[in-house]
Amino acid sequence: MNFDKELNTSGMSCPLPILKTKKALNEMASEQVLKVISTDRGSIKDMQAFADQTGNTLLSTEEANGAYTFYLKKK
Repeated sequence: MNFDKELNTSGMSCPLPILKTKKALNEMASEQVLKVISTDRGSIKDMQAFADQTGNTLLSTEEANGAYTFYLKKK
């Protein structure tokens, strides 16, 4: 998937992945896509809840080798 910015939060635990995702999205333009990489299992539920609460779109969630990749489109 094409993306405009990548954020790697590997090794960080809640709430840091969400806080860093929020900061990164604030620096982006509307409709741009942010790729977030996380190793925190809780980030699966957290990213969906974050997207629902902020109005951003969670385009995709992938899991491979203990890492989770999320693609969020800024509203």
